[in-house]
Amino acid sequence: MAGAYFIGIIVMAISMYVQWRLKSKFEEYSQVGLSNGMSGKEIAEAMLRANNIFDVRVLSVEGRLTDHYNPEDKTVNLSHDVFYGRSVSAAAVAAHECGHAVQHATAYAWLGMRSKMVPFLTISSKYMQWIILLGIIMINTSVIPLTIGVALFAVTTLFSFVTLPVEYDASNRALAWIKNNGVVNQQEYAMSADALKWAARTYLVAALGSLATLLYYVSLLMGRRD
Repeated sequence: MAGAYFIGIIVMAISMYVQWRLKSKFEEYSQVGLSNGMSGKEIAEAMLRANNIFDVRVLSVEGRLTDHYNPEDKTVNLSHDVFYGRSVSAAAVAAHECGHAVQHATAYAWLGMRSKMVPFLTISSKYMQWIILLGIIMINTSVIPLTIGVALFAVTTLFSFVTLPVEYDASNRALAWIKNNGVVNQQEYAMSADALKWAARTYLVAALGSLATLLYYVSLLMGRRD
């Protein structure tokens, strides 16, 4: 039990560090103007056209680091600083989100798998924590609620790991495109790669954290059954 708490604290500390590094990197590179002067919106639209994607819209959304691609309505949603920004950070983020659009257009298997899991996770996430809490409270009388909760959490953990190849592949596509098409120079490319590296690490830490939590719940369940 103490070991599980210790692992949880370590994962939380690493997660906080990675989040801090991510924000500091994006803040640093947002101050570096892109040599070609293109905005995030212009880069996104250019990358979509280059990949023969003409049915995806590039939109501006509120918030900071709220950038995402929505496969349901085929929109690349960029935060204000990225949409209008003409910095290395804006270029990296805009290209990364378009990487997801390219994945969608080319039927990238991991993205398809993740998308199919979303409806189930949307529903289960509303009740999962309550079921797990009920299972822990009732663990001495019945293991059924905790077993159900662990099963639901296992799917959430699987989703976290399925997300990893999706995010890494989108970054690889983005970096290859901005480099091959002269969107960034050599120095700007290195900065873009560094920024996206830290962004990817947030997903890795999240997946490991989810796995650690899952193992903790499993240990509770197995301890009760023993």
